[in-house]
Amino acid sequence: MHCDTLWHNARLLTLAPGSEGLGVVHKGVVAARDAKIAFAGPAGEATSFNAAAEIDCDGRWITPGLIDCHTHLIFAGNRAREFQMRLDGASYEEIARAGGGILSTVKATRQASEDELMLTALPRLDALIAEGVTTVEIKSGYGLTLEDECKQLRVAKRLAGERNVDVVTTFLGAHALPPEAEGDKDAYVDQVCREWIPAIARDGLAEAVDAFCESIAFSPEQVARVFEAATAHGLRAKLHADQLSNLSGAALAARFGALSADHLEWTGEDGVVALARANTTAVLLPGAFYFLRETRLPPIELLRKHSVPIAIATDCNPGTSPLTSLLLAMNMAATCFRLTVNECIAGVTREAARALGRLNIGTLEQGKQCDLAIWDIEEPAELVYHMGFNPLHARIRAGR
Repeated sequence: MHCDTLWHNARLLTLAPGSEGLGVVHKGVVAARDAKIAFAGPAGEATSFNAAAEIDCDGRWITPGLIDCHTHLIFAGNRAREFQMRLDGASYEEIARAGGGILSTVKATRQASEDELMLTALPRLDALIAEGVTTVEIKSGYGLTLEDECKQLRVAKRLAGERNVDVVTTFLGAHALPPEAEGDKDAYVDQVCREWIPAIARDGLAEAVDAFCESIAFSPEQVARVFEAATAHGLRAKLHADQLSNLSGAALAARFGALSADHLEWTGEDGVVALARANTTAVLLPGAFYFLRETRLPPIELLRKHSVPIAIATDCNPGTSPLTSLLLAMNMAATCFRLTVNECIAGVTREAARALGRLNIGTLEQGKQCDLAIWDIEEPAELVYHMGFNPLHARIRAGR
C-alpha cells in the first residue's frame, strides 16, 4: 500500500479509546497518506507500505500532537507591573484604581492594529509550537466592542496562515463589562446576544461562545441568555465556571451541552454529576491556580468518580496565567492537582480534542489527521516530570 511517510522503529502512545492506559506500542509504526493516519500500531500488524519517505525514529516515542484547548493568546501590552504590585502587597481594588486589571488589557488591545496584535501573538504561539502543540484554541474577550472582538478573532485565524498549526476560535464577549457600559450588565448582554453573536456566526469567525460566570463578571442568568443566543446561531458553548465561587457554573454549562467547563475549583458534586451526564469535558488550568496562589483545588476525585474527561491547558493570558508552556502546565497539574502521568498526557491530547469538539485529532488512529509529536525520552513520565526542559525531537501537523 502506498503512503506518503512511514515512521518506523518507534514507541507509540496511541491513546486510542478502548486501549489499556495510554495505548503503549513498543515496536510501532505510523503511516501517513493525504495528511491522515493510514496506520498506527505494532509493526507486526502493519500492511507492507510503499512509502515515499521513510523515517527511522531510533526508538523515540511518538504521541499525538499536543493540543492547548484554552488560551487568550491575542492581546496587547502586559500586566507585569500589576504582578509587582501584588508582590508588594497591593489589593485587587488598589490595582484597579491604578488603572490595572482586565480593562487595562482591553484598552491596549483596542489601540493595537491587527498587524500589531499578530506580531505580539506570534512569539507566544511559537513557544507552544516548539513544544509539540499542533492545535490551539484562541479566545477573544479583550476587545469588548464588536469591532475589536472581531479584530481579535480575525488575527487568530491569520495565525493559522502564518504557522503550520490548527487554530480553533472562541468568542468571549461576555468576559468583562467595558467602561462605556456604565455598569449596566443586562444591557451589555442584550447587545452581545442581539448583535454580536449573529454577526460573528454569520462571518464564521468563531466555532464556540464562552463566558465568565462569576460575581465579578456575569451571573448565571446572564450567561444563560448568551448561550441561548449562541445555540440559536449554531455555536457551541464553553464556560469559565466556578473559579472563584460556586455559582453552579458547571451545571449551567452542562445544561447547554457545553463542550467544556473550565477552572472548576469550587464545583460541587452536583455540578460534576451534571458534567458527566452532559458528556462535558472538565478543563483544568493549573497555571492560573499557581499564578494567583490559590488554595482551593478542583474536585479531582469527584471528576474521577463520575468519569468526567479531564483536559489540561495553559490559559495563556496577561493577567492570571502568563504561561506559554503546555509541558509545564502538565507538571503543574501533576504537582498541584495530583493528576497522574496518564491523566496529564491524555489531558493535552485525547481529552483536549474532546474539549474542542475536534474528534479528528488527539489520538493515533487510522483516519485521524496525522498530527504527531516525536520525543527524545526514555519513558512517557518524562513529559510530565521535567520543568523548563523541552525533549521534543520533531513535530508533524497534517502529515508534514
